Amino acid sequence: MKLESVGILISLRPFDEKNAIAQIFSRDFGIMSGMMRGAVVARTNKPLVGQFGSVSWNARLDDALGVFHWDAEKNLAAPIMINSNLLPFMNSAFGLITAMLPEREPYEHLYDETIEMLCALPGATAPADEYLKWEINLLRELGYALDLTHCSGCGKNENLNYLSPKTGRAVCDECAAPYINKLYKLPVTLNTTLRFLENICTTVGTPVPQFRLMLKNF
Repeated sequence: MKLESVGILISLRPFDEKNAIAQIFSRDFGIMSGMMRGAVVARTNKPLVGQFGSVSWNARLDDALGVFHWDAEKNLAAPIMINSNLLPFMNSAFGLITAMLPEREPYEHLYDETIEMLCALPGATAPADEYLKWEINLLRELGYALDLTHCSGCGKNENLNYLSPKTGRAVCDECAAPYINKLYKLPVTLNTTLRFLENICTTVGTPVPQFRLMLKNF
């Protein structure tokens, strides 16, 4: 079996002295896992997390680990890796993708938005806002789209200062009054999206990635 696409190398860990296990977020097949032969000892064309490139995955059986052929075209992470203020956002995004997306299910919109976020971070005046936009898109892909256009209770589009943790929809001051302690305060922040992520992770039985928890200070 052979799969071919383009993607982002989001995880690389040693398997033995020469080879590594990689995860690639591909445009056509979502998360793909496989072996990268010689990745640990490579001196030229060394695979690096954050690279964008062409990938082929080969295996005798569909459920086998498989082997990657990786042809890197650009290192999207290069300008991010040298900036300690930007690196946590990339690490968090890759950690969430790895933890929360099922393997080999396409997420084309999120893939494009991930490329856009990685390219925008180095020149962003407010990188946390760029990352927040990406995380809101991730929630949408996971079935938790936020609707901030009108009140979920009465339909008004004024005084929308709260957010329902159950529906992800805005709530006006009047409708929020009886439930004030159960609602999230608007505007949406990284702490807001974290609470949604925590609920999702609890439901599926997986911990929130440590890299995401480290963004509490942003």
